[in-house]
Amino acid sequence: MFSEVSDVDLTFNLGAPLSHLEQDWSDAPHERLSLSGHRVVSVCLGSIMVFGFLNNLLVLVLFCRFRSLRTPVNMLLLNISVSDMLVCACGTTLSFASSLRSRWLYGRTGCMWYGFVNSCFGIVSLVSLAVLSYDRYSTLMVYNKRVSDYRKPLLAVGAAWLYSVGWTVPPLLGWSSYGLEGAGTSCSVTWTERSSASHSYIVCLFVFCLGLPVLVMVYCYGRLLHAVKQVGHIRRTAARRREFHILFMIVTTVVCYLLCWMPYGVVAMMATFGRQGVVSPVAAVVPSILAKSSTVINPVIYILMNKQFYRCFLILLGCKHPLTESAHSAVPSKTTVVQLNRRPCDSSSRHATAAEPAPLTTQGSIHMEGTSAVKTDPAKPSDPASTVM
Repeated sequence: MFSEVSDVDLTFNLGAPLSHLEQDWSDAPHERLSLSGHRVVSVCLGSIMVFGFLNNLLVLVLFCRFRSLRTPVNMLLLNISVSDMLVCACGTTLSFASSLRSRWLYGRTGCMWYGFVNSCFGIVSLVSLAVLSYDRYSTLMVYNKRVSDYRKPLLAVGAAWLYSVGWTVPPLLGWSSYGLEGAGTSCSVTWTERSSASHSYIVCLFVFCLGLPVLVMVYCYGRLLHAVKQVGHIRRTAARRREFHILFMIVTTVVCYLLCWMPYGVVAMMATFGRQGVVSPVAAVVPSILAKSSTVINPVIYILMNKQFYRCFLILLGCKHPLTESAHSAVPSKTTVVQLNRRPCDSSSRHATAAEPAPLTTQGSIHMEGTSAVKTDPAKPSDPASTVM
C-alpha cells in the first residue's frame, strides 16, 4: 500500500464562520492510501461494523429475554454494549462508506459529527470498563449489603456519559478541533494542529480519557488477582480451576484493552508532538482500526465469557433447556472460607468484623466448590456479585 502526497492544507479555525469553513473544506488528506489499501481498510471496517453491531445486539436481546441478567452490576455491561453499538451504527458506517469511495463523503459538518460521536461513545466505553473493574474490586474487597441497589450503577452510567460529553464537546467550541485523520476516510481530533490550545487539549484527553482508565483497571484487577491467589494457596485442588479462569479473564481484559487503545494513543501523541509527516497513512489507519475493533471484542470478553450470560445464551439458542437448571441442589456445595482483610463499608458491618473475621463467600463472588456443585436457575435473579466473573 503506497502513499500519495497532496499539498492540501487541512488546518481549520473553529472560531471562523461556518460558511467560511465550508468554503475552505477539502476532502483531500495530506497523504492517501492506494486503491488496494482502501479496499483492505473497507473490508476491516465492514467486518467490525457487522460483527460489532450483532454482538452488542445479542447482549441487548439477552437482557430483554432473561430477567436474571437485569442486575445492578450488569447495567455497566449494558452501557458498554449500547455505546459500542452506537459507534458501529453512527460512526463506523460513515468511515466504511468513505473507504469504499476512497475519500470522505460527508463534508465538514459530517466530519465534525463523526469525530464527536466516535470520541464520545469510545470514551463512554473506556470509562465504563474502568468503572466495571472498580466494581469488581469493591465487590470483593468491601462489604456490601445483599440488596439489589440500582442507584449506584445508574449514577455511574450517567457519570460516564457526562464525563465523555465534557471531554468531547470542547473541540466543537474551539479548544482543538475535529478534522480528517489518516488516509482521509475518517475523522477525529486534529492531531497535527500546531497550536498550544490543541496540544493542551490532546495532553488532557490522553491523561484523563486513556491513561487514567488504564491505571484504574491495572490497580483493581491486580488487587483482585492477588485475592484470587490467596484462595488458591489455601485450597489448591479445588481452587485451581477457578483461579486460572479468573486469571485468564483478567489478563485477557487488560491485554485487549491495551492492544485496542494504546497504539492509537501512542500514534496520536507522535502525530501531535513529532515532526511533520512522522506518521504515515498506514501507521495512522492500523491503530484506528484496532480501536474500533474493541466494539467486537468487548461483548466477547465481558458477556460470552461470563458463565451466567453464557448459560442464557445457550438457552436462547435452544442448546440447553431452562428446566435443566434447578435453583437448589440435593447436595450442598463446599465453600472455602478465606480471610482477605476486607474493609467494612458501614457501621453495622464494622461491628461484625470486630467480633469475627470475615470469610470470603459468594458475596465476594469468589467461592470454591468442592466435589458437588450448586446449579443456579438463569430464570431467577441472582446475587449481583455472582455475575462479577
